Amino acid sequence: MPLDFLLDRFDELPATRSLAEGLPASGARLGVGGLFGSSPAVLVAALARRLPQRAFCVVAATPADAERWLADLETLAGSGTGAGLYPQRESLGAEEPHYEIAGERIETLERLLRGSVRILVTTARATAERTGVPGALGAMRVELSPGPAPLSDTVGRLERMGYERVTTVTEVAQFSVRGGILDVYGFGMAAPARIEWWGDDVASLRAFDLDTQRSGDAIERVTVLPVKTEERRDGDPKGHGGEQVRSSLLELLPTDTVLLVDQESAVAREVDRAWADAAHHLDVARRLGEDPPAREELFIDPRSWRERLGRFGRVAVGVSETDQRFPVAPPEPVERDLKRLRQLVAAPPPTVILCDNEGQLDRLEELLGEGRATLAVGALDGGFVLPGLRVLTDHEIFRRARRLRRPRRYRSAATTAAQRPLALGGYVVHLEHGIGIYRGLQTIPVGAEGLTLEVAVVEYEGGDRLNVPLYRIDQLEPYRTGGDADAPPPRLHRLGATTWQRQRDKTRAAIRAMTAELLDLYARRQLAAGYSFPADTPWQRELESAFLYEDTPDQRRASEEVKRDMERARPMDRLLVGDVGYGKTEVAVRAAFKAVQAGKQVVVLVPTTILAEQHGRTFRERLADYPVRNEVLSRFRSPKETRAVVERIGRGEVDIVIGTHRLLSRDVAFKDLGLLVVDEEHRFGVRHKERLKALKLVVDVLTLTATPIPRTLHLSLAGLRDLTLLETPPKDRSPVLTFVEPWDDALLEEAMARELDRGGQVYFVHNRIETIATIAE
Repeated sequence: MPLDFLLDRFDELPATRSLAEGLPASGARLGVGGLFGSSPAVLVAALARRLPQRAFCVVAATPADAERWLADLETLAGSGTGAGLYPQRESLGAEEPHYEIAGERIETLERLLRGSVRILVTTARATAERTGVPGALGAMRVELSPGPAPLSDTVGRLERMGYERVTTVTEVAQFSVRGGILDVYGFGMAAPARIEWWGDDVASLRAFDLDTQRSGDAIERVTVLPVKTEERRDGDPKGHGGEQVRSSLLELLPTDTVLLVDQESAVAREVDRAWADAAHHLDVARRLGEDPPAREELFIDPRSWRERLGRFGRVAVGVSETDQRFPVAPPEPVERDLKRLRQLVAAPPPTVILCDNEGQLDRLEELLGEGRATLAVGALDGGFVLPGLRVLTDHEIFRRARRLRRPRRYRSAATTAAQRPLALGGYVVHLEHGIGIYRGLQTIPVGAEGLTLEVAVVEYEGGDRLNVPLYRIDQLEPYRTGGDADAPPPRLHRLGATTWQRQRDKTRAAIRAMTAELLDLYARRQLAAGYSFPADTPWQRELESAFLYEDTPDQRRASEEVKRDMERARPMDRLLVGDVGYGKTEVAVRAAFKAVQAGKQVVVLVPTTILAEQHGRTFRERLADYPVRNEVLSRFRSPKETRAVVERIGRGEVDIVIGTHRLLSRDVAFKDLGLLVVDEEHRFGVRHKERLKALKLVVDVLTLTATPIPRTLHLSLAGLRDLTLLETPPKDRSPVLTFVEPWDDALLEEAMARELDRGGQVYFVHNRIETIATIAE
């Protein structure tokens, strides 16, 4: 919800009116001071509202600064009011492999050229980068609507635009063709589209769901923007673009755009650094035998950048020498001091506290009582004090990082077996006929009337082939090993033989035997009377709403399923499966907090000391604002400290204890244990698992794993324990790319330099303690 009252208050300042009437002309610069917290963003939003005919561009030093600017502007003016982000590339080359970034760059420039961006936010480095997007947007795009448009031409254009042809479209920058049907999901599209041809004419266009692959509502038109901006020319085998004109952002902005430069000296330093780093990276790439484009093709040099920047009217914010000063002050620090906060909001001027969400607003109302301050939902990055108004933010009061909630630009299909693409020449498993080799799609004649049928061809032992109609494609899955990349290839089955059927029968028998072994335990659990936890409290909702990241759909579902299990009268036994970084720990934190609020104790059992310390830090940070007593038991604690913690656990003075197998010792007794969280259960020994079985009979159990062993997974699939899958990656989570290479100093230098250049971190694992100091040097 736009914070119009803030814009109104800022608009009333004489300094704002003076600046609006005297914005610097082209080539002129105006230094502005006295702006603190998020007040510069309020100023820009107020100016944009007052001057609807002008365009503004905010140039920040770093990507993090740019994200904060954009989040503030969208909060102040609403997300649909013409604000846009032009992010810098994460890679050195002309093409950006990160589709979230590449797509946003192309879509923002397309909006800019259409004139629909009123406030553009970007970084110093992005203004110095050259791009071929404007030319590509004119020459490399596909626009489809009902009418003539040969399918073969469309396919060829998509391939030249950088789209990957796949069997099934599961993510952005892909397309597939099945007969006269084209599925495509590209830049510039709100959702993937399914286009059907009749001859050389487009007959229908519909959206479709990536997860179910089912068609949805009809759409009138589809515009697909290019993935790549460089077309390979004759005589230019490296694809450097030939004579294609590559422009910088400063050449694409309208000449009357007002540039607002945040921390001018830092912005200039970033441009100088990018130019110098590019020379180093390109030198390393050449030493590795690559043929990268020249630095001048990727960036404009710092001197030219300063000349082009100087052509615009510029407002410099955060500089020491100012031409105009605003009457804004920084807010008084509070930092979790409730007494100080109450004193502050009781004193003039009137106080507005901006909250990230309704849960935080309810919490502050409870803490402050009525009448002390005005609370509003709409988070800004930093508070400030205007004449007659104090603006505070909840994350500064509680001393936590602000949560930036930018929705994913593109989504991916959930990774299920049915949706994994079949690789040409790869091994596949047919439900009825076993293991074969996938030989691709073919169109075969059916009957005597000229009818045809598209089929997937699977080759079996002896060269026999099976034609699987596409409407029965659900019977085929890619063959998967247990994760061992060096496993030998499987043996093919013979069509019509009984080998596959015997193998299936043998597997069924083994599963029945395994189930019988554990059926008694889980049957007794079902009959046991467990503790029924109460419904969510306001504190529970506040904790969940204070999560720094946006929940994925899977995370939300997992949290609800776990809490629903806990509220039942029988003991919970749920397996939570998700890759590293998919949010399993956050689900466990919420479950633990729910148990603690009911007066129960929680054990978080982990296999290693390092993981215990990591979880301990996470739980302390997430629960710091609540009266929860956390402890960690590991070998990092002295025997005296361990004994003290064990005694406090027995007296009920510890709410959550996190530790390794030490927690399963006989001397550890709990006063009122209600929840057991087990991380990677299969890494504990047989003796420890026997102790776990005894605990599982009487308490709720949540098991976390990234790699479930067959037995653990089967218990869930058979219904003996409940299963939740976390399959949706968090926003902007890039896939892990693995390369196995001989040792090469230049390669290591390039990899680490590029990671540091994008503001990332490097974790270097070495295999010998004796030589680790040498490697570090």
